[in-house]
Amino acid sequence: MRSVLPAALALALLALAPPSATGAALCPSLANVAAAPPELQGKIATAFAIPLEAARGAVVRCVGVKLMACVPGANLNCGEADPRRSLPGATAWCRSNPNSDFIPMYATGHATIFNWRCAGGEAVPGKTVVRVDGQGFFAENWREIR
Repeated sequence: MRSVLPAALALALLALAPPSATGAALCPSLANVAAAPPELQGKIATAFAIPLEAARGAVVRCVGVKLMACVPGANLNCGEADPRRSLPGATAWCRSNPNSDFIPMYATGHATIFNWRCAGGEAVPGKTVVRVDGQGFFAENWREIR
């Protein structure tokens, strides 16, 4: 998991940026996932078509000079995706459910990129079910903030 920068740093950088250059101003310094500063929450709410209150837990990161945001939720993972083809939780599930045609997310974790099943007591990754961006995050959970 990437470290989280203090929101104060992102806020200070945002204060120096002209309104139209949010990503260009923040991204040279914002290398990791950080809490979204309050001044960006309105733009995040608009980008995700959600109420302002829902944007308060958002995080931001940069992809080049693009400022990206994610709003975590019950099944919305803002962390890095897990591309492993062997998962201890899935293996344990299959020991008790040797021919299950699915493995629940509480056993695989919410970050896996595969559908999983059991075959003869072994966890088997199926097809990839999510798209991962170039930095290893779930692409569909992140949107550009302008």
